Amino acid sequence: MADERLFIVTYDISDQKRWRRVFKAMHGYGEWIQLSVFQCRLSRRHRAEMETRLRELIKHGEDHVLLIDVGPADKIDLAMASIGKAVSKIERQALVI
Repeated sequence: MADERLFIVTYDISDQKRWRRVFKAMHGYGEWIQLSVFQCRLSRRHRAEMETRLRELIKHGEDHVLLIDVGPADKIDLAMASIGKAVSKIERQALVI
């Protein structure tokens, strides 16, 4: 979609239970790249929903979520390099939430 932006979302959650909840929630918004890293193509509405959900799940004094706005999703072909274990390219696909 033309109104989507590409985000890299990474998080550092201090409690294992909260980390699992965040990990499960993120699967509804993007593609898992690495342990605590997701690639997300989000409309404004979905970004707001994701942020609201994450704010509900984390403990604000202990946890950290970083959203990196890479730019318009339809104009970016994200290039990733991997050292060590191979990473497969994430293909764009429909996401039903």
